[in-house]
Amino acid sequence: MTGRLADKVAIVTGAGSGIGAATARRFHEEGAKVVLADISGAEDVLAKELGDGALGVSTDVTSGESVRSVVAAAVDTFGKLDILYNNAGIDGEIAMVGDMSEEAWDKVQAINLRGVFLGIHHAIPEMLKGGGGSIINTASMAAMVAFPSMASYCAAKGGVIMLTKTAAAEYAAQGIRVNTISPGTIQTAITDSLPQDMIKAIIGRNPVGRIADPSEVASLAVFLASDESSFITGADHLIDGGYTLL
Repeated sequence: MTGRLADKVAIVTGAGSGIGAATARRFHEEGAKVVLADISGAEDVLAKELGDGALGVSTDVTSGESVRSVVAAAVDTFGKLDILYNNAGIDGEIAMVGDMSEEAWDKVQAINLRGVFLGIHHAIPEMLKGGGGSIINTASMAAMVAFPSMASYCAAKGGVIMLTKTAAAEYAAQGIRVNTISPGTIQTAITDSLPQDMIKAIIGRNPVGRIADPSEVASLAVFLASDESSFITGADHLIDGGYTLL
């Protein structure tokens, strides 16, 4: 199969919907064999739709054993691991810091930050066996600017960026690149769940003046996953329509 990701094997977490689903589709179209990791069950539906070279695996990104198992499934089924896109995430409870429950704080940290750590932790040994790879982590423009009532989300995404930079520095000499994508307002289940006056206000301050489609993020992910970005590591890539310019 030809394509920008021909002969590569990828895992995409949060692949059941939104950015994850769009990216899994694009990776597959570009020739990669793709493991779709999600906890919703939608991963199996999309894997069946994509057909050969696609595998759905039920995955809890907060569980080290579950993440280890999805990495093992990729290697056992397709022989190696070249690409990991740590994309799974939630918005969490909308509340000011003084009102947010400890449980709500911990849940967002577990999925949005611990989940990224676990993905990197378990993918690196397999990538080293193959001489390198590309790891992409979903951060957010919320790592750059504050969004009141979303403290746990902002903190986790800031942590993702620094975790990414550290891992990139540690493994660059061994052929593993680690980068982040920081989306702005994208049409996903998260934006659907947030107060719509909040979303309208964000779009109103966005120089481009619209919400983005998940496919636009997927296009950036393809570039970072491919050999075209071979000299890029430890970098954050904003795709926010210019929101953080202002």
